[in-house]
Amino acid sequence: MPSDKRTYASCRVGHLLVGVDVDAVQEVTAGGELTPVPLAPRVVSGLLNLRGQIVTAIDLRRSLQLAERPAGQPAINVILRSEGGSVGLIVDAVGDVLDVHEDDFEQPPGTVRGHLRDLITGVYKLDRDLLLVLNTERVMEESRGE
Repeated sequence: MPSDKRTYASCRVGHLLVGVDVDAVQEVTAGGELTPVPLAPRVVSGLLNLRGQIVTAIDLRRSLQLAERPAGQPAINVILRSEGGSVGLIVDAVGDVLDVHEDDFEQPPGTVRGHLRDLITGVYKLDRDLLLVLNTERVMEESRGE
C-alpha cells in the first residue's frame, strides 16, 4: 500500500535545504524595499509593501542563527498565508516543489539542539540532501516576540 505524500516548497538558507508546506505559500517575490521596524525582534528585517499589503519580513538566516547574508546577494521573499495576514520569509534561493513520502519522515536527530530544534519539526532524507521541515507557526511567533 503506498504511503501518504506531503508536498513542500523547498528553499536554501545558507547551507540548509528548508521545506515549507506548499499549502501555506501564497507567492514568491524577488527582493523588495524593506522599511525598518524600530524595537522589533532581531529576526524581523522590516516591513514589505506587497501591492498595498503590508507584510512582516522575517530573515530565516537570523531565525536559524546562521551567518548574515553576504553583501550583494539578493534576497528572495517566500510569502506565507497566516491567520494574522501574510508573512514573508527571506531566503537565499527557492528550489523545487518536492513530494515526499510520509514514511520517510524522521524526527530531528539528537545532534540538532537548542533553537534550531524548536524551528524544525523533522527531516526527510532526499537523494543528495536533507530537507528540514520548517515549523512556520513557531517562526511567526518568534517574529512577534513570543
